Amino acid sequence: MRSSNPVFSRRGFSRDNGYAGFGAQPQAGGPAAATQTQGNPYAQGNPYGGQQAPAGNPYATNPYAQQDVQHGAPQAPVSTTGRMTMDDVVMRTATTLGTLLVTAALAWALLPVDDASIGKSYGIAIGAGLIAMVLGLVQSFKRKASPALILTYAALEGVFLGVISSVVDNRIADGAAMQAVLGTMAVFVGVLVAYKAGWIRVNRRFYGFVMAAAMGFLLLTAVNLLFMVFGGGDGLGFRSGGLGIVFGIVGILLGACFLALDFKQVEDGIAYGAPKEEAWLAAFGLTMTLVWIYLEFLRLIAILQGND
Repeated sequence: MRSSNPVFSRRGFSRDNGYAGFGAQPQAGGPAAATQTQGNPYAQGNPYGGQQAPAGNPYATNPYAQQDVQHGAPQAPVSTTGRMTMDDVVMRTATTLGTLLVTAALAWALLPVDDASIGKSYGIAIGAGLIAMVLGLVQSFKRKASPALILTYAALEGVFLGVISSVVDNRIADGAAMQAVLGTMAVFVGVLVAYKAGWIRVNRRFYGFVMAAAMGFLLLTAVNLLFMVFGGGDGLGFRSGGLGIVFGIVGILLGACFLALDFKQVEDGIAYGAPKEEAWLAAFGLTMTLVWIYLEFLRLIAILQGND
């Protein structure tokens, strides 16, 4: 479901509770600080510095004014009691993705896509996808994480992915679903290794470039959809042929860039001592990004191997 793309998750994880900026920050109260924080969730100081900061926590003030380390992320706070840890993020992400995978498997098994049933199954999938999109937007604009909302989103998204994957795998390109899963896993591991090795530097310039590219991608997608609805056929041709292949590759690269932003947010959240419950927001953002990448892989494989 293209509307469930990770662009919206940026607001969910960082609006009103962003985890510092990329690079050194100006002194608090200065005119430059006020300008940079407007509209950029990554240009804020530590939002948790004044909220029950543990004694001896060197991050009670903005550490970027004091040090410059790789990726702009400070060291972890001294006390982690009640704070988000990597284990929390891993567990919440596993729970969210596990929910999605279970419902996807059930949808694949229980909603057949043969000629007699495909209309009904596709209708259920589209309905689940639209509800998941709405729930994703609601969570994206909420100030705090709602585990029930996130898991419901994951369950409904799984229904959508299960049916769509079954349609592509059984009617267009045999084995496409497994190939898309393997491709998504490869991108995740590759970006994680590149990020940890310092080959990807997530800073303000990177953030601005990715967001501008994503907005352009979404605009082209919306225009193509309008042409499809009112003009019929494949619209501007973004879903087939050479242009479709290029568009799919660009979509995968954008998803990889969003993974780097997700890793940066997790790293900064842990470093700044974000509340433990915000691990759900990290899981939500990662899940949306992985769904984006999977769908782009699925569409690309369908174009390359499709029989039609």
